[in-house]
Amino acid sequence: MELLIFLIAVVMIGGLIVLPALRRRRGGRETLKGAMRATDPGEYGFVPPEQLDVRLPGPDPQLIEVLEEVQSGQDWQPAARLLALTDATSELRWQRVQTLAGAAAHALAQAPGRGGMWLRTWRVAAPEDPGAAAVQAEFLVRQAMLDPSSQDFRMILEEARDVCHEAARLAPDDPVPYIVELGVARGLPYRQADFEELWTKVTDRAPHHMGAHLAALHYWCEKWHGSQDRADRFTHAAAAAAPGKSLLPALPLFGVFEHLPEVNLVRSLYQSDVVTKAVEGALYAVRQAPADHPVLPHVRHLLIWFLVRSERYADAMEQLRHVDGHVGAVPWSYGADPAAEYAVYRALAVAGWEGRGGSPATLPK
Repeated sequence: MELLIFLIAVVMIGGLIVLPALRRRRGGRETLKGAMRATDPGEYGFVPPEQLDVRLPGPDPQLIEVLEEVQSGQDWQPAARLLALTDATSELRWQRVQTLAGAAAHALAQAPGRGGMWLRTWRVAAPEDPGAAAVQAEFLVRQAMLDPSSQDFRMILEEARDVCHEAARLAPDDPVPYIVELGVARGLPYRQADFEELWTKVTDRAPHHMGAHLAALHYWCEKWHGSQDRADRFTHAAAAAAPGKSLLPALPLFGVFEHLPEVNLVRSLYQSDVVTKAVEGALYAVRQAPADHPVLPHVRHLLIWFLVRSERYADAMEQLRHVDGHVGAVPWSYGADPAAEYAVYRALAVAGWEGRGGSPATLPK
């Protein structure tokens, strides 16, 4: 039972008080056996926890190669070349800017004062490079958000805003600087009229950009400058106006996630109409979107979280099959140890799958 207690303790870190996935459907022995089986991820072709990549939500071989070059040699030029060759209007550029900024922030946290020096060198060596400016702006937003109560919070965000404007000057048609500024707007904060003016600049360049909508959602959430009702209206309006093969029908699920109670004592919450409709909308978006959509892994990761809690283990296993190996996404990135939290949910999915008669041999390929 020690393993079972450990799993419960770890998942409770994420706010889960009731663990329906560990109900003893066939008695304690079978449930525990399923959880233990999940500790051997190789049976399902899953990646061992210690090898999970926390940098990216899904595979991007070119970006991974660049990250390794940048981090090993502190050479910014591979990053500059990659962004220069990435379509400025694509969501892939936003994803790559996010990951590069995150890598620099992580390096600085690991080696204060020295880590991420490649980004500072890049900005000095290529001051007119719009990619460098976009990455630095995102880096500054992340640094500020580490501690919103810090005396430096506003100063860092004001610097980030200046760098966003510089990036926009260098690449007027690129939506990324304006998307990064949405994070600045959340923190400073911007008045709603100013935020909506900024949002218009984003939508003029990329009206159906999933990453932009995810960034804007935070502003409208109750914990920042809106309300649950305002966030719901934003997410449902975007989903209703989404073109074919868009991921925007998944946006309401992110809105639901942002407004869940911190402590839930009601088992039926994850089978409620609100959650079920949001999950179904996200599943629809996943099925319709191009397989190589760069934001698709973000949706799959959040689906895993909800599907496990909803006891929809077969659906959770399907999403795991697509994203396993990378865990740089919400909800895992909200925790102190994203790989560990993801591994627990993966274990719960396997336990539930096997509790209902599933096995590695019956998992669809």
